[in-house]
Amino acid sequence: MTAPPPAPESTASESADYGWLHRVLSRAVEVEPHEARAVAVAFVCHFVLFAAYYILRPVRDTMSTVFGVDQLQNLFTGTFFIAMICAPIYSSIAARAKLQHLLPGVFWLMVVCIVIFYGLFETMPQNRWVAASFYWWFSVMNLIIISVFWTLMTDTFTDAQAKRLFPFIQAGSSTGAILGPIITKVFVGIIGVGGLLLVAAAGFLLIVALVHMVMREKARLRAHGGDSQRTTLDHALPGNPFRGFKLLFSSPFMMGQAAFMVLMTWIATFLVFMQVDLISKAYTDLESRTVAFADVDLYVNLATLAVLIFGLRGFVHRFGVTASLVLTPVIMIAACAGIAVAPTLVMVQTARGIQRVTQYAIARTSREMLFTVIDQESRYKAKNVIDTVVYRLGDLTAAWMQTGLRAMGISIVPAVGIAISVSALWAGVSWGLGRSYERLRAKQAED
Repeated sequence: MTAPPPAPESTASESADYGWLHRVLSRAVEVEPHEARAVAVAFVCHFVLFAAYYILRPVRDTMSTVFGVDQLQNLFTGTFFIAMICAPIYSSIAARAKLQHLLPGVFWLMVVCIVIFYGLFETMPQNRWVAASFYWWFSVMNLIIISVFWTLMTDTFTDAQAKRLFPFIQAGSSTGAILGPIITKVFVGIIGVGGLLLVAAAGFLLIVALVHMVMREKARLRAHGGDSQRTTLDHALPGNPFRGFKLLFSSPFMMGQAAFMVLMTWIATFLVFMQVDLISKAYTDLESRTVAFADVDLYVNLATLAVLIFGLRGFVHRFGVTASLVLTPVIMIAACAGIAVAPTLVMVQTARGIQRVTQYAIARTSREMLFTVIDQESRYKAKNVIDTVVYRLGDLTAAWMQTGLRAMGISIVPAVGIAISVSALWAGVSWGLGRSYERLRAKQAED
C-alpha cells in the first residue's frame, strides 16, 4: 500500500470552518475536529436510510399477512434462494464497476423497484403473489442496503475510530427508525400503502446524494492522514461471482461471524413467528396491522436510541468489544426464560422488543466493529455474503424448525427451552469471535 498523500493546504481552513460542527458533535460523541464532518454526514445518511427503511418495513410485514401466516416458512424459503442468487450478482458487479459507482447504484436500484411496486399495489392491492414478491424483494434488499452502508463505514474508519464513533453513527439509524413508524402511522390512512412507497422512494433519492458525500469525506480523511483507513474507492474488486463465498469459507474469523449471524437470526425468527401470528389474529384489516407493527417499531427504536447514546460507547470503552458481543445472547437467555414462565401476548411482545433493542443497539454495532480489521475485498464481498445469504439461511432454518415444532405439537415451553439453548451457544460463539478480533487487531497494530 502506497503512503498517503500529504495533507492538502485547505485542511486547516476546513477545520476552522467546521469548528462549530465539532463543538456540537463533541457534546454527544468523542470526535476529533478533522472527523466531525465525516461523522455528521454518516449520521444523517444512516438517519435517512432507516427513516425510509422503517416506512417500508411495516408494509413488508403486512404483506406477510396478505400471503398467509401459515405460509411464513415459504416466504422465508423464497427469500433465502433470492439472496443466494443476488450475492454472486453483487460480487460480479463489484468486479466490474468501481466502488464509487457501485455504492450509490445500490440505492438507485431501490428507487426504481419501489416505483414498480407502487404501480403493482395500485392495480392489484390484495394479490397474494404481489404481496409475496414485495416481501421477498424487500427482505433481501433491506439487508443489502444496510450491509453496503456499514461496509462503507468500516472502509472509512479504523477500529480505534469505530469504538468511539460507531455507536453515535448507529444512533442515526435509531433516530430515523423513530421517524419512519411515525410517518407510517400518521399518513397510512391518508395516502395508503402505495403513497408510503413514494415517500420512501424520495428518501432513497436523498440517500444517493448522501452516499456521494460520505465517499468524498472518506477521500478527505485519507488525504488528512493520521488515523483513517488507507483504502480508496476508485477501483473495482476483480474476482469471480463466488469470490465472496470463497473468502468466507477460507477464513475462520469470517466463519465465526457467520455462526454469530445464524444464531442471532434463529432467536429473532422464533419471536417473529409468534408476533406475526398474534397480530394477524388480533387485527383484520391491512391498515390496522400496519399500524400495529409500526407501533412496536416506534417503542423499540426509542429504547435503542437511549442505549446507543447513553450506554454502549461507555460499555465498550470499559469492557471491550468481546463483552459487548456476549451481552446480547445473555440478555436473550433471560428474556426467553420469561416467556417460559409466562407464555402470554404481553410477554412475547416484551421479549421481541428486548431482542430487537439488544440486536440493533448492541449486537449489530459490535459486530460491525469486527470488519475494520479485515482487508477491503473481504469487507465488500465476504461481508455481503454474511449479511445477506447467511442471514437469510438463519431465517430459513429457524422458520422450518418452528414449522416442524408446530407439526409435532410441541408446546411453547419446550420450544422456548430450545431458544435458551441456542442463546447459550450464541454466547460461546460471541466470546470466541471477540477474542479472534482482539488478536487480529493486535496483529494489525504491529504491522
